[in-house]
Amino acid sequence: MTHARIGKKIPPALSLDVDFEIAGLTALYGPKGGGKTLILETIAGFVKPDSGRILLDDVILFDAEARVNVAPRRRHCGYVAQRDALFPHMTLRRNLLFAAHGGPRLERARRVAEMLECFQLTPVAARRPREIEPAEAVRGAVARALLAAPKLLLLDDCGIDEALLRTMREAFSGPVLLVTGDLDLCCAAADRLILLDRGRIVQSGAPRVVVDRPESVDAARLLGFSNVFEGEIAALDPAQKSSRLEFAGFALTGPYIPGHFRGSRVTVAVHPADVRVHSGEIERQPNAVPASLLRVSRRARVARLEFSGGIFADVPHEEFERQKDNKSWQVELPQQALRVL
Repeated sequence: MTHARIGKKIPPALSLDVDFEIAGLTALYGPKGGGKTLILETIAGFVKPDSGRILLDDVILFDAEARVNVAPRRRHCGYVAQRDALFPHMTLRRNLLFAAHGGPRLERARRVAEMLECFQLTPVAARRPREIEPAEAVRGAVARALLAAPKLLLLDDCGIDEALLRTMREAFSGPVLLVTGDLDLCCAAADRLILLDRGRIVQSGAPRVVVDRPESVDAARLLGFSNVFEGEIAALDPAQKSSRLEFAGFALTGPYIPGHFRGSRVTVAVHPADVRVHSGEIERQPNAVPASLLRVSRRARVARLEFSGGIFADVPHEEFERQKDNKSWQVELPQQALRVL
């Protein structure tokens, strides 16, 4: 078992308190300054926790109570930092040879050649890091980390992509802990997703389950659910598997909520990508709310529309161009898009 229970205070603001298992490819996702890199540094042995216990394949790397703190070089952890992961004065081949220490020279050369081929780096093997493309440098850093035969691989938001992760998994079957700000990458490649905020685990589980079913307001915010409403259950209909939810200024038909009663307070989240917008002059849509358009923010792929009542919608640019001259608006929050927290 590979497991980390870590407590660490970093004045003035961050207090790290996490407890999780690392199996397969585990992704750490959360805002900057939330403690993700600090977790990697404590597992690698670069930072000593104040409390806790770290196991790698059931071998104790750190135990505060037993006063065990294995040196970084003896932890068998491969670590790829956010930047400058390669020695700048060495060629890429020399970087990899440095990691492949031990054993006969010909065997080391063979292993390095295989790794260069695996990561498509053979054409640039004789160049120094500053002479190659950033993506090639990232592949080189991962290849060098694997040549040291780690039991655990730690990747710190280093620009890795889905293709590189596939290549890496072909060469390394051990546990991987990945720090990333790319939620799409988490869903595409990770076996487990951990949401981290201000040094605490907000939610964890299979990526699609976490993304589709946030369990708290904090989790919803981290996952981009900018529509969060507090309201009250006005009615429950078990036969129709639905509920009537009342919020400030509007009401919605929502899913049936087991274990709750009429009058119970609830919080509902809706992702802006699931919100639909219509002209207020057409027939009223189900779960639609009349609203005033306050402002428009043009983004790379969508237009973010902010409406009265704190409602946000992400719509394709073509859709907004088609409706931008609406004299009035209605904003639809589909029943299937409502997430009860």
